[in-house]
Parts: sequence; C-alpha cells; structure tokens
Amino acid sequence: VQLQASGGGLVQPGGDLRLSCTASGSIFSIGAMGWYRQAPGKQPELVATATGDGMTNYAESVQGRYTISIDNAKNTVYLQIHSLEPADSAVYYCVAQISAGPRMVLSSYWGQGTQVTVSS
Repeated sequence: VQLQASGGGLVQPGGDLRLSCTASGSIFSIGAMGWYRQAPGKQPELVATATGDGMTNYAESVQGRYTISIDNAKNTVYLQIHSLEPADSAVYYCVAQISAGPRMVLSSYWGQGTQVTVSS
C-alpha cells in the first residue's frame, strides 16, 4: 500500500490550496483518512480526519478554513484550505487506515508529505 500526496506549494496569504492524497496497492477497505501537519520546530498536529461515510473532524485551529473530503471511488482524500495564513506553513502528511485483506486489521499508512508555504 502506498499513499501519494500532492498539491502543496508557495501561496500568498489569503489564497487557497487543495491537497490530494491517493492510496494505491493492495486495498481491501479503508477506514479513516486524514491530514497531519508539522511546522519547523513544532510537534506534528492532526488537522483533519474523515471517514468514507462522511464523518469529519477538525482541529480547533483550522475550523472554518479547512475542508476534508474523501472520494471513495478514487481512494483519495482531499484537504481544501481557504484564506491561507503564514501560520499554515508546514509539511502536510496524509494518513490512512487501510486493510489489505478480508481478515486483516486496519493499519496506518503515511504519505511522503507535501510542503505548504504561505508567504508574500
């Protein structure tokens, strides 16, 4: 199983960005998918999680500006970020709980990280 994240980049304050993360490989089922971020010198922060049936959770620090969604057909999780602020600058990592077979438990898989830099 592999997770491939994309969509990061350099954005001006106030701009928008959409991150994507696609799971591929031996996938039987997917539980929750989500995004962490880690800024330089700071602890990783869980920013949002979602399940395939539409349940979502957000860190208080991103409520109202971040939207997480899952395309079940594409095994892809998205993170839409609006009104970007310099404090949003971080490496964003996707994570997914995936079962590789009918009798296999869910395991956590991580993407490689995508850099988001908010600067003028």
